Amino acid sequence: MSDHRAGMSNSKTFAVVNQKGGVGKTTTAVNLGTALAAAGYETLLVDLDPQGNASTGLGVPASDRALTTYDVMVGEATLQQAIVKTDVPNLVLAPAAVELSGADMELIENSRRAHILADALSGLPRATSARGKRFVLIDCPPSLNLLTINAMASAQGVLVPLQCEFYALEGLSQLLETVRRVKRNLNPNLEIDGVILTMHDRRNNLSAQVAADVRSYLGELVFDTIIPRNVRLSEAPSHSMPALIYDHACAGSQAYIELASELLRKEGVAKESLEEA
Repeated sequence: MSDHRAGMSNSKTFAVVNQKGGVGKTTTAVNLGTALAAAGYETLLVDLDPQGNASTGLGVPASDRALTTYDVMVGEATLQQAIVKTDVPNLVLAPAAVELSGADMELIENSRRAHILADALSGLPRATSARGKRFVLIDCPPSLNLLTINAMASAQGVLVPLQCEFYALEGLSQLLETVRRVKRNLNPNLEIDGVILTMHDRRNNLSAQVAADVRSYLGELVFDTIIPRNVRLSEAPSHSMPALIYDHACAGSQAYIELASELLRKEGVAKESLEEA
């Protein structure tokens, strides 16, 4: 297996994964990416979800996506060609297209089908921001398909948003087993960097019980920061902007700022004053 990280030595790539929909996966990718960018880190969000919600949520409508991650996956464009700027300084986007929904079938005969995204990422130039480091967040589709496998084969870390509701742990064992298989067969550098508790309602005893159960089951894999259920987080995508831009002071935005700080501490880089960014 080739070392697809040769050109990305000052980058860290995270696959944001959960095969269940509606758990805050895209909200996490968009707002965590925005918070990391606000801290001065060059940040790339790769939208691999055919729904393209991350692209829309960052203000890039379908009509403005000349080249997309679909073009990258089928070999019709480089990742660098597909990347567009967003209104968030330091945050760029490789937007998605609905055609991604058929990518599994189109790529079935490609001998590099599990490594297409890894190969594409290896072609990116080194980060040039003042922080000297790039973070790449891959927003995966809500399924464990070839696109998600590509994301995991490209990444060093997996972030798992997990909704604080009754069936939270259902399906998690399947996801963890998929991560183990990708690590064993495709990407020995892959690790689970953390589980992010989302949509937590502090007025609801069930949310507290689920959070406690998840921590009991996964221990230190669970981030200390909990993302609350928050109306402003839900409203922001309809205004085509991250919640951190839509309402910086809301509880949801503040939680993602703290999550970014916690992630930076885990990565061993200096804690940044995101509040001042």
